[in-house]
Amino acid sequence: MTIELKRVEVDSDALRAQVTEKYTEIANEPEKGAHFHTGKSLAMMVGYPEAIIDSLPAGTVESFAGTGNPFSMGELKPGETVLDLGCGAGFDSLIAARQVGASGRVISIDMTPAMLDKARVGASEAGLSNVEFHEVYAESLPVQDKSVDVVISNGVINLCPDKMAVFGEINRVLKPGGRIQLGDMVVHKAVPDDAKADIDLWRD
Repeated sequence: MTIELKRVEVDSDALRAQVTEKYTEIANEPEKGAHFHTGKSLAMMVGYPEAIIDSLPAGTVESFAGTGNPFSMGELKPGETVLDLGCGAGFDSLIAARQVGASGRVISIDMTPAMLDKARVGASEAGLSNVEFHEVYAESLPVQDKSVDVVISNGVINLCPDKMAVFGEINRVLKPGGRIQLGDMVVHKAVPDDAKADIDLWRD
């Protein structure tokens, strides 16, 4: 089976601006809700154990907006270096930091300053010093070649304008034998090019 990948022209700056606006709102005003599920109810829906959810800072949980549970593919190992691609308020980053322990490291990136601010507060409240947060795009990672054991991501790659660049970066930073644990949205039918170019559909 051959899969053909084709770039579709989309205004990357406009897309990122709209996505950032939406997720800034979820960070700053989570009680307003969104057109998609968020918070503890969503985390329960996608399979996180309630005990883990309740062990996280309330601010981290209330702004959770993932699409799955990357840890359903296996827990991380003590001492591993993990990259969280699009960490949001830090929900998965904090779980990862606990799993890898003090000898491990979590590198978390996101493009939304309000989410990163919330993630840093959550890490401080949780007493975790083995996680760091960077404001960058997934298409250009501040990570050394072949330095990461595991890449996790949750509902973010679908929002990136250049997915091939993202996967190229993932391939670059993973160690030989490294692994990817993703939660994201997939479609089973081809999406027309005009729909792919519609920024409102990407954001929603």
